[in-house]
Formats: sequence, C-alpha cells, structure tokens
Amino acid sequence: MENPVKKISDDIVKYQKDSIVSNMLMDKERGSVTLFAIDQDQGISEHTTPFDALVQIIEGEATITISGEKHNLKAGEFIIMPANDPHAVKAVTKFKMLLTMIK
Repeated sequence: MENPVKKISDDIVKYQKDSIVSNMLMDKERGSVTLFAIDQDQGISEHTTPFDALVQIIEGEATITISGEKHNLKAGEFIIMPANDPHAVKAVTKFKMLLTMIK
C-alpha cells in the first residue's frame, strides 16, 4: 500500500518565473483542495465564486483582498473568503498557498 502521507514540497508544485502554477490535490463533489506556487508580483485578478474558500499560506507572503479590504498573510496564516464576495490574490514574495473550496 502506498503511503498516504504527503509533504508540501517542490515535487508537488514548483515555482516558475513570472507564473502561477497549481496542482489539484483532491477534487470531490463537495469540494476541492489545490496547491498553488505563485511567483513574486504575480496574482489572481478579482473574481467571485459561489463557494466559501479557505486560503492557507504555506510559505512566503501574499496580499488577499476581499470586498476591497486588503489582508497581508504570511506562512502559517489563513483566511476564509466568503462565497460571492469579490476577492483577489497578489504575491508580495513568491509564495505557496493551499486553497480549500467547500461546495
């Protein structure tokens, strides 16, 4: 039996210059979990989703904007982005985040 324990490492998702890289770790009917590696100064433009989402910063630093309010997060911190609220992500430094969507 394969070991179910995994580490968030470069093997799962690697940084790429001037890019956003993602790897969906789990995709189920009730939600998904995706690991992102986002290079410095890159970001995800403002958008909405019909589901609540939890963003956990694994390494580095990011600014998460929710309904126009900016939140600076560092490794080990997380924030919940409520369903239907506009939100955006911007890398202060290159960073990795774990995104958990709850449907």
